[in-house]
Amino acid sequence: MTTVSDSWKTSAGQAYQIWQAGVDAVLADRLVAETVCVDGQQLMFEDEPFDLAGIGRIAVVGGGKAAAAMAAGLEAALGEQLCQSKQLHGWVNIPDGTQRPLQSIHAHVARPAGVNEPTQAAAVGTAEILQIVADLEPNDLCIALISGGGSALLTAPRAGITLDEKIAVTRWLSGAGANIEQLNTVRKQLSDVKGGRLLSTCKAANLVTLVISDVLGDPLDTIASGPTVADSSTAADALAVLQQFDPQQELPASIYRVLSTASSAEPAGGECIPHLHVIGNNAAAVDAAGVRAEQLGYSHAMQSARQSEGQAEHVGVHLAKMALSMLRQPGPDCLISGGEPVVQLAPQSERGRGGRNQQLVLAALGWLIEHGDLTTDERSRLTILSGGTDGEDGPTDAAGAFFNAEVWSRAEDQQLDWQDFLRRNDAYTFFEACGGLILTGPTNTNVCDVRVVTIAK
Repeated sequence: MTTVSDSWKTSAGQAYQIWQAGVDAVLADRLVAETVCVDGQQLMFEDEPFDLAGIGRIAVVGGGKAAAAMAAGLEAALGEQLCQSKQLHGWVNIPDGTQRPLQSIHAHVARPAGVNEPTQAAAVGTAEILQIVADLEPNDLCIALISGGGSALLTAPRAGITLDEKIAVTRWLSGAGANIEQLNTVRKQLSDVKGGRLLSTCKAANLVTLVISDVLGDPLDTIASGPTVADSSTAADALAVLQQFDPQQELPASIYRVLSTASSAEPAGGECIPHLHVIGNNAAAVDAAGVRAEQLGYSHAMQSARQSEGQAEHVGVHLAKMALSMLRQPGPDCLISGGEPVVQLAPQSERGRGGRNQQLVLAALGWLIEHGDLTTDERSRLTILSGGTDGEDGPTDAAGAFFNAEVWSRAEDQQLDWQDFLRRNDAYTFFEACGGLILTGPTNTNVCDVRVVTIAK
């Protein structure tokens, strides 16, 4: 594992400062503190009040890469006295490396860092969460803390399916280039917690969900596969996705058997009323990055995607073309964009290490090498950076990658074949060799990716 060093920050320069400002604006504990407050005898979630006198206990459940930080922010917002008087208790599933000191809420490490897949530990923790909400009384208040990564951290396979079989489905669809909406359509139909099934299990009269969105456009039924949102998709929809990506039905037969016999009806609900609040998203991070760009003296353009963007390589090439135009034509000297492309994986026998942001940046660099014909001056003025706001990009310890003239020259000096690294999804090894990795560690948030292009004056 690469040791996190600050040297890359100096190299990435102002592009990193702009990116980091976007991340800082959506830190989970800060977002919760801005959303939740006690006002006299009312507990407020943004502008929505709950009468404290009518609340018995407060239970907190959830999961995601930001869940521990959200829990810390919630405990601070409620205050020690209220936590005690309302018997605050709960359980959140988190990745290793994101732990925070908590008094009343248990943070359960449910997967290793950098491995965004369900585990047996996640299944055990999810069973605890479902038991907590099932044991509540109508006058209790349930609060769910949901953030990106929740799909893997909240896992309860339907009867007839093993955890390994669910993992096989996710790997297959991800490797084939399925987007997040398609992935979650299948995952929800194979789960006893996703697709509103946490909501239908909850016996409290009210369930307040605080969401940090890692899905473009903030579709609440898709974020973490919508555990507290009634599912509008059906088993037939899931089968249609599988037909597209598994036409030869190579996935386990149990998957098709369960989906073929599943009822298309939504989970049977009780009396629990959902209250949903999106407290952070990609657009907020992009906006904050833009503010920092202005402070640094840039004239910037911004765009936060509202839907899936397609292949990372295509987005990288588009970014490179925009950068070339910015170098040679009047207009903005900083471009900030947000999104989340997908990567179609190379065969396992050839595959290296990387993630969508690293793949994107390598594709941008490759296009400029082949088509840009940049002068020495133009190369010296350009930086392109792309990073996941959660600090994780694929199964690596990097958040993403960047290049500038220094990184570009190192790649040339070492005669690195960018086309081969790109074809094999081995962008991590490429940028590790030439000093272009973004190494932040877990950031305690997750709102997709932020990309920055800067043109020095």
